[in-house]
Amino acid sequence: MRTAYSVETVRNAERELMARLPEGALMQRAAAGLAAACADLLGRVYGSRVVLLVGSGDNGGDALYAGARLARRGAGVTSVLLAPERTHAAGLAALRRAGGRVARPGEGEALVEGADLVLDGIVGIGGKGGLRPDAVPLAAAAGRSRGAVVAVDLPSGVDAGTGEVHGAAVQADLTVTFGTHKPGLLIDPAREYAGSVRLVDIGLELPAEPELEALQHDDVARLLPVPRAESDKYRRGVVGIAAGSARYPGAAVLAVSGALRGGAGAVRYVGPAGDAVIARFPETLVSDQGPKHAGRVQAWVVGPGAGDDAATVAEVLAADVPVLIDADGLRLAEAEVVRGRRAPTLMTPHAGEAAALLGVERGEVEGGRLAAVRELARRYGATVLLKGSTTLVADSGGGAVRVNPTGTGWLATAGSGDVLSGLGGSLLAAGLSAVDAGSVGAYLHGLAGRLAAEGAPVGAHDVADAVPEAWRNVLG
Repeated sequence: MRTAYSVETVRNAERELMARLPEGALMQRAAAGLAAACADLLGRVYGSRVVLLVGSGDNGGDALYAGARLARRGAGVTSVLLAPERTHAAGLAALRRAGGRVARPGEGEALVEGADLVLDGIVGIGGKGGLRPDAVPLAAAAGRSRGAVVAVDLPSGVDAGTGEVHGAAVQADLTVTFGTHKPGLLIDPAREYAGSVRLVDIGLELPAEPELEALQHDDVARLLPVPRAESDKYRRGVVGIAAGSARYPGAAVLAVSGALRGGAGAVRYVGPAGDAVIARFPETLVSDQGPKHAGRVQAWVVGPGAGDDAATVAEVLAADVPVLIDADGLRLAEAEVVRGRRAPTLMTPHAGEAAALLGVERGEVEGGRLAAVRELARRYGATVLLKGSTTLVADSGGGAVRVNPTGTGWLATAGSGDVLSGLGGSLLAAGLSAVDAGSVGAYLHGLAGRLAAEGAPVGAHDVADAVPEAWRNVLG
């Protein structure tokens, strides 16, 4: 499992480690890993042109020491000092001893544009509010550079703790981060600035519980429900789908398609789209008597394509089983009712729906995804899966927020969320907790999107059809 820790936690761990090491040893560890990553990216170090963008903090020191190592291997290394009077003195001296030089005033942008590699050491993990005005032209030049851009610990201008980006920031091809991932490297919009991320172990001792965690294949494989020899369809779990309307029958079909591939033994459908569901999936158990009379289920999915059917949403929420609420169900569910439920609740809004629930503009949610998902979970007393380019899953009880590492932009297609709802509901019925059902469902859904698309447009039904392949991919 990939983990990320808050800035405060990282700084405390660094202080504790530095107290046990000789002065400067921790920075040398970081610089060695940084230089190795740069050398790998360059391929041929000797004769390459490397430009260091050096701020006043320790990130600038890391960049200078790494630059010195590259200079000793024959690279031509030039440092652009953004705060000459506060530059890390020992790092600058090391660079000069290795044959590196300091750029003259006014030549920084041209050097950056012509470099084979640009090393961004402008701002460290404590940076807030975007780049200072004097750094903006250099970040823009790095964006125009024909060479690779490598960020030291994280791209300058992004918020390490939240993933927010306020103003200009460096767009990196590679970020070399030290000790642990920072939240901003896993959460959009900052994640888009990080490029590929390489973690360098510098010996930090970190708490058992991180701030963020991202499941990997092995983690998902351990959570997937696998039938045993004595299993039957009812022991595997039955999921109920209350979705669709005369206007949106397709939402019901797509939710059922996801549910049939989610590990439960049977799917019950209630709603006005029964004929459409049976025509596509004859194995579905269809009822027109409403949720109360549909038969026993271990979990419900309610809301996709439901229109204004508040009565069905209320009926499902009254059931003493886990419930996944999506789409129209989010608008129709009363917050007090959701908070009062004894059984687990999983809400799955996209940014627009989350904004409506929070009473803010959509841009505020998209720019501060971590804060939004935590606030929704707290406000509703539910587990919340916030869909988007970075899908986040937060529990109302706190703890680590799950970040989904799979997915593709091709999943931004009508009906894709309905498939995810059915898939997540089926995992709930199979016995997974709300946090696990949400994060495993998002992982499989994202992986299925990749497998289905292969770089080309796909429809939601293609994503559903690819879920079994994603499942097999995870299990190896």
